[in-house]
Amino acid sequence: MNALVIDTFEFCRTNSSQSGTTPVAELTRLAKECANPSGEITWEAVGETHKLGIPQMTLSVNGTVQLVCQRCLQPYAHHLDSSTVLMLGKDDEDADEIEERIDDESIDVIVGSRSMELMYLVEDEALLALPQSPRHDVCPDSSLLDKAKSEKISPFDALKSLKSE
Repeated sequence: MNALVIDTFEFCRTNSSQSGTTPVAELTRLAKECANPSGEITWEAVGETHKLGIPQMTLSVNGTVQLVCQRCLQPYAHHLDSSTVLMLGKDDEDADEIEERIDDESIDVIVGSRSMELMYLVEDEALLALPQSPRHDVCPDSSLLDKAKSEKISPFDALKSLKSE
């Protein structure tokens, strides 16, 4: 993965932006969550200063990753499309104060850095955009699941068979 180290405070102060496309295989933490490391993530980071004078960054990820369906255990293509606003504090105490001041659950407050790996933030955003329980909308081959359901014996039927013996 190409190292793209930024000063987050300067990035926001100068209204900078960066964007790119990164193969899933280069995002090792994300690749571990996928059925295979194929696909790409298109990302964009835009810095600005909030009206309260707080540095903030909008981070967006978009792309398709291969996940394993938790119903049928087959791989499927899952589309990621996520955007988040990150406000930057100088330290943990400052981040806590900012969180209290803005009182907005849709904005995440993190501790900024003079040398932060931007791709680490991109990968975090992609990981947070993954579903907790990945599933097809409709599984392509549900015959195994249907067979398992039809072969299921009621616990009461099992008790009846014990009683009749």
